[in-house]
Amino acid sequence: VQLQASGGGWVQPGGSLRVSCTSSGSIYDFSAMGWYRQFPGKEREMVAGVAIHGSPSHYEESVKGRFSIFRDYGRNGIQMQMDNLRVEDTAIYFCYADQGPDKLFGQGTLVTVSS
Repeated sequence: VQLQASGGGWVQPGGSLRVSCTSSGSIYDFSAMGWYRQFPGKEREMVAGVAIHGSPSHYEESVKGRFSIFRDYGRNGIQMQMDNLRVEDTAIYFCYADQGPDKLFGQGTLVTVSS
């Protein structure tokens, strides 16, 4: 199974971006999908996640109210709408999927927020 992330780019502070993640396999085989991000020189941190078979989504505290993650069954993946972006949101964003005991990661997509 491969996860393909897309939608990163550059935006000014206060702007919006949407990142998408599609799976080469069925997302119904996953218990959850979501996003991590990685700042230069830091470990990856969870940003948001959503259960594939129900239950609410969850968010890292600093993105609550600004980011929204949702399932996209038609495109076999997930999307995350990022609004009111801040300079400190600049990072590489990695899509993940929980498949049994394994956490799968796709390649990252760079999000840059600057003026």
